[in-house]
Amino acid sequence: MLRLLVPIVLLLALVGVSVFSDNPAPRADLVFINSSDVNTLDPQRMSWMHDLRTARLLFQPLVQNDVLSDDFDIIPGVAESWEISDDARTYTFHLRHDAKWSNGEPVTAEDFRYSWRRAMLPDLVSDYVAMFMNIDGATEFYDWRLAQLDAFSDRDFANASERQQAAYDLWDETHAQFDALVGMQAPDPQTLVVRLSKPVPYFLDICAFGVFAPVYEPLVAQYERPDPQTGRLIRRPGWTQGGVLISNGPFILTRWRMKRDMRLEKNPYFWDRDNIAIDSIDIPSINDPNAGVLAYQTGAVDWIADVTAPYRGEMVAQKLEYLAEHAEQVEQLRAQGLDQFSIDRMLPPDPRAHTHAVSSFGTYFYNFNCKPFLPDGQPNPFADARVRRAFAMCIDKRAVADQVRRLGEPVASTLIPPGSIGGYTSPKGLPSISDAKTPAERDAIIAQAQQLISEAGYPQDFVVTLSFNKDAGHDLIAQTVAKSWQKYLGIQTRLDQKEIKIFRDDLKDKRYMTARAGWFGDYGDPTTFLDINYSTDGNNDRAYNNPVFDDLLDRASVELDPEKRMAMLSEAERILIEEDLPLVPIFHYATIYMFDPHKITGLSTHPRTKQNAYLIEVLGDGKGPEQPRPMHKGNGHDQSRGEPQS
Repeated sequence: MLRLLVPIVLLLALVGVSVFSDNPAPRADLVFINSSDVNTLDPQRMSWMHDLRTARLLFQPLVQNDVLSDDFDIIPGVAESWEISDDARTYTFHLRHDAKWSNGEPVTAEDFRYSWRRAMLPDLVSDYVAMFMNIDGATEFYDWRLAQLDAFSDRDFANASERQQAAYDLWDETHAQFDALVGMQAPDPQTLVVRLSKPVPYFLDICAFGVFAPVYEPLVAQYERPDPQTGRLIRRPGWTQGGVLISNGPFILTRWRMKRDMRLEKNPYFWDRDNIAIDSIDIPSINDPNAGVLAYQTGAVDWIADVTAPYRGEMVAQKLEYLAEHAEQVEQLRAQGLDQFSIDRMLPPDPRAHTHAVSSFGTYFYNFNCKPFLPDGQPNPFADARVRRAFAMCIDKRAVADQVRRLGEPVASTLIPPGSIGGYTSPKGLPSISDAKTPAERDAIIAQAQQLISEAGYPQDFVVTLSFNKDAGHDLIAQTVAKSWQKYLGIQTRLDQKEIKIFRDDLKDKRYMTARAGWFGDYGDPTTFLDINYSTDGNNDRAYNNPVFDDLLDRASVELDPEKRMAMLSEAERILIEEDLPLVPIFHYATIYMFDPHKITGLSTHPRTKQNAYLIEVLGDGKGPEQPRPMHKGNGHDQSRGEPQS
């Protein structure tokens, strides 16, 4: 069967690589495959990982994460330094004088006020608008604008001209309201003062998020105007085209051919340009995962940012075989504190070493619907935490990770990937059959789970419905989970596979019993995971409601002592995954990269998987160990950074 697939896959690869065939420009210094075609290059409208990966090449926020450090420190970006007030609510950023747009104009504090105002508008429908609501007055501004737009739609106008003028008047008034309500001031071009509605210990981390990057108002404003029918701002995307886009990041966009490729060149005005080792980047559009792997193998690309080929489990297995062959050397290098990419670079060259499985800042889990009644009106067994605990204890997570996924992903006992957030101590989690080291331990866990169901008053003959969407192997995971529940609890499970849109709608409307789910963190704080279980949060698809859990999050949101705050959040996660179990963590995701460690350096092994391609250096011919040049951090990294992030 595999032999029959080879010609087909090769044909797909040739089709994918053909994007280069009509490219008159020389091969770029770095060619990489993004995980998918870019949806938008408007930072305020981004939400997908591949969009944000591209944004970090083109735009730079006030601050950034040091992705090559173990603790993912906040380091300067456009802001070379900052101070935080004693009440932890006012941030004063000092912008560097040599920060410039790609047309040579200076980046100013007003550029950030303009860009963040765009993100706060209900007109934009930004997926991350809630992050901006941390700023004092932002919620009031958002609500005011929304009310005015509703009122505008209900007004009667004498003619189209009057309606058009009213739309422009409302837009002018919106500017004035932003100035009056929102805690953002620019006392001079190089100073930005931001006042928060309450202390947000991770505010600097979200300031490093791509959505907070600035856009160039003189260009963007040409593509925006108030709609005379609704009063809302109409946005046209023409300003993001290659050769048109003006950005402030390490690279500029010279070409963007939809469904074909992108070409980026080093920004001659970028303040830290001398510390960027590559001058050009090509991002071909190769959406077939098999074609992508073969394009890499033929040398057409240097790095695949997310390998999703169906045989990637075999690729990871081959990498493990390679490491096992050099086990003694690997252990010696690990003892020196080297990360996996550095270790790979010190080992003998081998194509098997080009596959890299890196722990990600995300967790795959199963939801339990916590509502008292199911959609059909029947009592819901999972409304009782004892039943949820019992089912959580009897999932063979090891079988899911090792036999179904086969990507080296760690079994999860917590929602937050351990070690991914500095200063945070993870709870132990609820013991499950995956933790049992002997048959006796496993039998004791099973007996305890059966006792919990009995105490809850449920017989073992009820049927569970497990919902999941097509594709991505969710069906195989569901089958494994169903077998576990049948084997260890004697409870039958009906598998309910749905199209992705129907599945998502059912999840949001709580029309399910149990359902697969997953979550990737957006910023480096436990709340990026815990908040999705807050009783009123829009991502609480479980209908989970525990006042004790909510109170811990509420108290942590105003706690200024970092250690006390982290202790509160750790206790909140303990309640979540040891007592209440509205969800059961199954495994922590791994991202699979493909690159030659003897050729490519500058990629991060950190679980946040926030790769900055502009840090990459391409070494030699990849035929043997070659040490990269010392990684420069840029002249801004040595400046005062104000208060450390908690």
